[in-house]
Amino acid sequence: MSTDTMHRFTAPAGHGRLTRTRVLHSEWVKLRTLRSTFFTLLAAAVAMTGMGPLFSALTASHWSEMSVAERASVNPTALSLIGFFLAQLAVGVMGVLVVSGEYSTGMIRATFSAVPRRLPVLWAKATVYAAVTWGLMTAMSLTAFLAGQALMSSTGAGASLSDPGVTRAVLGTGLYLTVVGLLSVAVGTLTRNTAGGITAVFGLLLVLPELVKALPSSWSDRIGPYLPSNAGHALAVLQSDPHTLAPWTGFTVFCLYAAVALGGAAVALKRRDA
Repeated sequence: MSTDTMHRFTAPAGHGRLTRTRVLHSEWVKLRTLRSTFFTLLAAAVAMTGMGPLFSALTASHWSEMSVAERASVNPTALSLIGFFLAQLAVGVMGVLVVSGEYSTGMIRATFSAVPRRLPVLWAKATVYAAVTWGLMTAMSLTAFLAGQALMSSTGAGASLSDPGVTRAVLGTGLYLTVVGLLSVAVGTLTRNTAGGITAVFGLLLVLPELVKALPSSWSDRIGPYLPSNAGHALAVLQSDPHTLAPWTGFTVFCLYAAVALGGAAVALKRRDA
């Protein structure tokens, strides 16, 4: 092989060295080109912007028939953001698929061949998915709130972003769903199985709180506030009750759950075979 040929062969390899930016870019390309990404995040967006305004419109249409006590119980901010409940399911499913999808297709072997140290792949997947979820869900939360309040304006009971705690609740919904996404990426990495990962996420976020409610009140009042979904959603609740954590305290607890899960996922990723 001539010197000139060797130079032409080695030059592109020098420009193709592995960097964090390139790992991030590769994960971004994989995420945006998956058909499941479009449909799952579309479902989350529709849930956020559809359910809240729908419930707000129904409440406004029945406002004249409601008693004083019923009107007093209406929380216009919570009503317009009620779509978070379904949106978290879609965000959780996609978070698991971000990792488990590669294991099911065998693509994970190619990924780890390109990035042998493995952990940059996990951090890149978590970063890209968290950024996409935060941007989309924050925009959808704001849209749902503004649409819901516009529909409630005829009742005179609407809220505005300048009201105490409202901006925190609206933006907090986007933050809560972002951490749900991070937690789901960690669960997907730990289980490496789509069905198992989705079951684990739903059980953690939805089933566990219901099971704890069945305990004696002296237990459930102490345990309930520290469950992942209850603690995290405290940030998006306008008025806390005596048995919930303070908004930022609860969100910190929820972030700790996600951090521990991602730490466990990192250890498992290093120790297991692909």
